[in-house]
Amino acid sequence: MKDDNKVRPQDKWNDKNGYISKSFKMYRKTAEAFKEACDKAGVTQAGQITKMMQQFIDEMREKK
Repeated sequence: MKDDNKVRPQDKWNDKNGYISKSFKMYRKTAEAFKEACDKAGVTQAGQITKMMQQFIDEMREKK
């Protein structure tokens, strides 16, 4: 019998370190091209998305 109240170690670590999971829909063609570009650049998709998000946040803060 599975105990649904158990917290996985990964979930505990994510919570402790402030990580969340985001999900969104996009066109497959764009997602595949982005993956290829990240592979070519030698960066992770999550790392590149985070970088672009932070750049956008910084740009919007400057506009205030």
